[in-house]
Amino acid sequence: MSLDVPGSLSPSKVSTFRDCALQFRFSVIDRLPEPPSPSAAKGTLVHRALELLFGLAPAERTLDAALPLVDVAADEILRSEEYVDLELDNPEAFVADARSLVERYFRLEDPTAITPVGLELKLEAEVGGVLLRGIIDRLEEAPDGSLIVTDYKTGRVPGERYEQGKLGGVHFYAYLCETALGRRPSRIQLLYMAEPVAIVAEPSDQSIRGLQRRVGAIWSAVERACERDDFRPNPSRLCDWCAFKTFCPAWGGNPDAARAAAGTPVDLRVAPTAPAALPLVTAATA
Repeated sequence: MSLDVPGSLSPSKVSTFRDCALQFRFSVIDRLPEPPSPSAAKGTLVHRALELLFGLAPAERTLDAALPLVDVAADEILRSEEYVDLELDNPEAFVADARSLVERYFRLEDPTAITPVGLELKLEAEVGGVLLRGIIDRLEEAPDGSLIVTDYKTGRVPGERYEQGKLGGVHFYAYLCETALGRRPSRIQLLYMAEPVAIVAEPSDQSIRGLQRRVGAIWSAVERACERDDFRPNPSRLCDWCAFKTFCPAWGGNPDAARAAAGTPVDLRVAPTAPAALPLVTAATA
C-alpha cells in the first residue's frame, strides 16, 4: 500500500528521515501526537525571549531588559496550547534555567550592535519539485550590507563528528535565503548558549551544491519509502529521546495500535531489528 508523499521538507524533517525513517513516518506521515517535553518548551521559551529582546530599540537591548522578558515569554509559552499540559517538577527552576541561558547569550555577542531584518522568519522555495520550508531564528544585516543567518541552540554543543550535521540545517536556511530573497548570506552561525559557544561557517558554491544533492537524495528516498510503504527503524542512542519509542517494533512496540488510535493506516511490514532504510546520508557526510 503506497502512502501520500509529504508536501514539503524542512531541516528538521530532513534530519528526522536521515536518523530514522520510521520516526519520520510516525511524525510526518501518520502525524502521531508528540507529548510536550521540558527541553522543547525551554528552547521555545528562550527563542521567544530573544525575539522580544530584538523587538526593542538597539540601545535598550541590555541584560537588565532581557531578564524580565524571560518571565514574559515563560508566561506566554507555558500557557500556549502546545505546552499547557506540560508537567514540570519545578517550574521556578525551569524558568531560572532559561534565564541563565539568556544571560550566557550576552557572552556570545552584543545585541545592541546587531541590525535584524527578520525574526522567526518563515521562508519557502520550490526546488526540483520539492517545496522547502524553514524558519530562521534571526536574519541580520552586517555592517558591510551582507546577510547573516543565526540559529539559537539551547542544548549541548555537538561533538566534532556531528558538528557538520548541525550546520547542515543552517546551510538549508542560507539556501532558502538565496532562492527566496536572491541573496546568499555571507555567514551562518549556531549560538549554543549553554556553553556558550558559537559555530560559524561561510556558505559557498560547493556547500550549496552539496546541500542540493543531499536534499534531492533525501526527497527521492522519501518518495520511494512512501511508494513501498517501507519505513524502517534505526535503533540508536537517539531512541532515548524519541516520543514514539513505545510504539517502535525495534523496542517491542506495536505501531499498529498507535496508528489505529490516530485514524491512520495500520499496515506495517518491518522486522523489529531491521536496519535503517535507504542510508543515503551519514553524519560524516552531512
